[in-house]
Amino acid sequence: MLLTKRNGLLLILFTLIYTLGFSQSNNQGTFSGSLESNGNFFQEDSLIEAFNTPQYDRQLFGSEVWLDLKYSNFGFDFGVRFDFFNNSNLLQPNESYTDQGIGRWYVNKKVNKLGITAGYIYDQIGSGIIFRAFEERPLLIDNALEGLKLTYDITPDWKVKVLTGRQKNLFDTYASVIKGASIDGYVKIDSSSVSFAPGFGVMSKTVDDENMGLLLTSLSFYQDPYRIDSVNYNSYAFSFYNTLTAGPFTWYVEGAYKTNELFWDPFFRRTIIDEATGLETSVPGKFILEDGNVIYTSIGYAGHGFGISLEGKRTENFSFRLDPFERTNRGAINFLPPMTRVNTYRLNARYSPATQELGEKAVQLDVRYSPSRKLGFLVNFSNITNLDNDLLYRELYTEVTYKYKRKWQLISGIQWQNYNQNIYEGKTGVDILETITPYAEFLYKISRKKSARFEFQYMLTAPGLSGYENRDFGDWIFAQLEIGLAPHWIITASDMYNVDPYKSNLPEGETAKDIHYPTVGVVYTYRSNRFEVKYVKQVEGIVCAGGICRLEPAFSGVRMSVRSTF
Repeated sequence: MLLTKRNGLLLILFTLIYTLGFSQSNNQGTFSGSLESNGNFFQEDSLIEAFNTPQYDRQLFGSEVWLDLKYSNFGFDFGVRFDFFNNSNLLQPNESYTDQGIGRWYVNKKVNKLGITAGYIYDQIGSGIIFRAFEERPLLIDNALEGLKLTYDITPDWKVKVLTGRQKNLFDTYASVIKGASIDGYVKIDSSSVSFAPGFGVMSKTVDDENMGLLLTSLSFYQDPYRIDSVNYNSYAFSFYNTLTAGPFTWYVEGAYKTNELFWDPFFRRTIIDEATGLETSVPGKFILEDGNVIYTSIGYAGHGFGISLEGKRTENFSFRLDPFERTNRGAINFLPPMTRVNTYRLNARYSPATQELGEKAVQLDVRYSPSRKLGFLVNFSNITNLDNDLLYRELYTEVTYKYKRKWQLISGIQWQNYNQNIYEGKTGVDILETITPYAEFLYKISRKKSARFEFQYMLTAPGLSGYENRDFGDWIFAQLEIGLAPHWIITASDMYNVDPYKSNLPEGETAKDIHYPTVGVVYTYRSNRFEVKYVKQVEGIVCAGGICRLEPAFSGVRMSVRSTF
């Protein structure tokens, strides 16, 4: 990509800032930064269906690099980030993406009670239900707001925030303009442990002329029954939220409302009739013109070795996007909090539900109890349905932790899941998948600098146990051994084995093959630098980051990464 005029001016600006700052012998300021880079060598493996992408066919290598630089001086904070993508599969796992440029820049200054930030901004209102500008690099999602943010401290406990701009879209921006404001406060009841943290926010979106023209053309093509004069250029979202704290109890509640606008329903299927030929065509999805709402609450208690939290959320038609044609997680103005635990073990995390913005009723309960420093218990339950009470996801997760002095630690438990593959992965004609997964992790400290950690999980797909017949890939075993040689080395070896394979779409007479998916890797850390190399075979499945999930194809090859801070 050629250097644009805007990027060139930014380079000159930050070079000037750097030069001026370091030329001041008595006030050099502070300079810091970080580097994150990934490299993938692709090795075709048709047995696990790791093939048929540009990387496997001809490119063989892909990489991503983020170089972040920060400088503070004269009461200013400056930052710039350079992004490089070469044959990367992060944007679309089945495609290749190559580009480079300035991925972020910002200038921040506090003038008495007024805070000024210009550039690419990461922020949110409340829990993010009506606005959240955020980044998730593992999925190449960067929904920063390029624009201006002003904050003003009315009192030490009350702050007003206003912002406006356009959302980042890789090295460009979406054309539609967004703007918003919020007020947040804190109130403490005198001589008590009771406090309130209320807030109110509003966001607005104005669709650009080009997208509006495409939208109206699409309405005609899809034969949607909405008049042109009923489609609004502007839509608004409002949110009220409050955190109540009373001793060991905490209660958060947020309610949001969005005015009606056109958005896409990908799950609907209808038949289009060509008026000229009379032929029928099956078309997935349709546009909906509705308002939306979300109610979210969580209440928690912690004390005396006991902790409990209960969350609930109801979502209806809360798709709030800059581009109504965007089908990925990019271009979303807001973020709906996930209602399931973040699982970290390989098989326990294999089936993770993505938040459903069109309709979802969810509840999650998390209970923890530690009767002593040696022993701990955890139980987590989550249940998600659509607005018609059809099951989307259910999980019961249990965990027991036992520590023996400082010598060894054992973590063990069992997970039970119901998972709707039709909704979360778009696999039509399949029943709900039910899994039962016992797991264990054993950590043994050989010496002060040497340790060994072993993981084991077994996933049983349980056809017929609750009336469901779906088995997806069948049963799995996962085992991993990790050796730690502090402070520099970590060596890992693992295998995910399809011990009882199954496939529903095989030709008659063929049977599924039991396949091994091994991984071998080494990590070397020296001061603030971390290097990792590993050989990986990975099965197709859901990948999640920060509550956002997507289905990714199988991977075969070598992965490398470098992390550094300075």
